[in-house]
Amino acid sequence: MQIKRTVCLLGLALIATVAIARSPQFLRAPSASLGSPKVIVKWTEVGLGSTDGVNYVANATAAARYQCVNRGNNCPAASNKADVLADISVGGTFAVDKNGKITGTLIIPAPTGTLVCPGNQVVGVVSAVFTNIRLTDVTNGVSSPTNPSALTYNAPECP
Repeated sequence: MQIKRTVCLLGLALIATVAIARSPQFLRAPSASLGSPKVIVKWTEVGLGSTDGVNYVANATAAARYQCVNRGNNCPAASNKADVLADISVGGTFAVDKNGKITGTLIIPAPTGTLVCPGNQVVGVVSAVFTNIRLTDVTNGVSSPTNPSALTYNAPECP
């Protein structure tokens, strides 16, 4: 009787250990930083166990203003501008290390502009505002806003 009870208790302890070992969570809130007119999302997630890979999605609502500038990056006589608003999502699959951890980075670009510039002019980004920046571990259903969850990029604007 004692042997059966010991085996049963060992089995329950093993099940509890496996359940505790696989508890995905971000080590702290994912970070967001500005990299020109784009957001760099970095994170560390632990408690992933021995999973092969984890799918992530970083997303934000992004507004951008584009303008035409000449090749010397100077303002032309006419001030051509266009505003764009879009929800942006980027994703990737990352490998889990032997300790059940992933440290990763995803980059959220400014929304694509539709402005067409004449002659020797090129499209330049005047500003980009990213709000509701969030990272989701799609594989395990873990999601978190980034710190900070909103960022703004500004460059010189033509009159």
